[in-house]
Amino acid sequence: MNLNTAPSLSQIESLEACLGTLEELYPEMVETRRHFHRHPELSHQEIETPKQIEQFYKELGMEVRSGVGGRGVVAKLTLPGTAKTIAFRADFDALPIQDEKNVPYCSTVPGIMHACGHDGHTSALMALAKSLFVNKEKVPCNVVFIHQFGEEEYPGGAMAMIEDGCLDGVDAIYGCHLQSTMPSGVMFYREGFIQAAVDTFSVTVCGKGGHGAVPHETVDPIVVSSQIVSAFQTIVSRNTDPLQQLVVSVGSIHSGEAPNVIPTEAVMTGTIRSYDPSVRKLASERLTKIAEGVAEAMNASAEVRIETGYDALWNHPEETRIAKAAMIQIFGEEHVQETPPVMPGEDFSYYTQKVPGSFIFAGAQLKNEHDVYPHHHARFDFDETAMLNTAKTFASIVFQYK
Repeated sequence: MNLNTAPSLSQIESLEACLGTLEELYPEMVETRRHFHRHPELSHQEIETPKQIEQFYKELGMEVRSGVGGRGVVAKLTLPGTAKTIAFRADFDALPIQDEKNVPYCSTVPGIMHACGHDGHTSALMALAKSLFVNKEKVPCNVVFIHQFGEEEYPGGAMAMIEDGCLDGVDAIYGCHLQSTMPSGVMFYREGFIQAAVDTFSVTVCGKGGHGAVPHETVDPIVVSSQIVSAFQTIVSRNTDPLQQLVVSVGSIHSGEAPNVIPTEAVMTGTIRSYDPSVRKLASERLTKIAEGVAEAMNASAEVRIETGYDALWNHPEETRIAKAAMIQIFGEEHVQETPPVMPGEDFSYYTQKVPGSFIFAGAQLKNEHDVYPHHHARFDFDETAMLNTAKTFASIVFQYK
């Protein structure tokens, strides 16, 4: 694909028409987002959300397919005589968190909320679709709108939707994540790895239980587990190239119930975050050997289970350059920055394994610092103008293609 570095006057005018439509649609975008925020649905349990997205596209008069990969929705804007097909993806699932915000659009579903901005992603993509459809005689390429379910819970919805053909005929794909802790009004890009691979592990340590007063007659799994946790720190500090990013974190240890009883078993769980596949493999191998070896040295045993999660997300160079150029065209260089890679996972990685693409961030930090909370927090919220910035960036990307 060729980056259109010198858009013609007609292309600029066409983009400006779409941007103007998006400005007009902003109140509708906010209303849509707040509706989804009030009515969240958990990963792989989404029923009403995809129905409403499908109905939106049907009423718009656009080709739409529902049930893609299970619960996904894919709409297409197909234009005569166009050579390229560009796809954009938004996710729409929520999280099992009680909404603690004091806002009119607070979640109405106990224990479930949109705590990661997926409601905003969905609303931005729907507004983009409407803007491009209204101005379709000016749009230079076919556009596919992918609304994905289940991103928050592995195996996610991306792989299933890809298997069901959501990328058929697609030349490039783009996605954007709203970021509540990044400055609003700023757009972020990165070539190469931008989000980490995510694996989880559990280690079950088996010892010999007994009375807390006679520890010498036992094999204490809590002591063994403590030594294993300490030894895990060497995976990053002594087994991995210092220039390679890796995180190995133990998130929980559960053992025993009484203060005077040494239990028989202890179970720890944790996460591994990495980018390079060789580092990912090394971490899993070393974690297993360390747990089993330390346990054996202390007359215990350890059973290790590692569950592979999302792959690391790689942004292709050409598509990232296109995204960057699109951002600069809309916001100016002073509002476009390169982001360092981040450790959360994202199943957008599977799209860019199939077709060239790039995943970007939209700064969405609220003005009042006391209202700023990270993703997956019970009081998470974001500056809704970031949705408009996302949609404008996507529109500009469309017009980067000849």
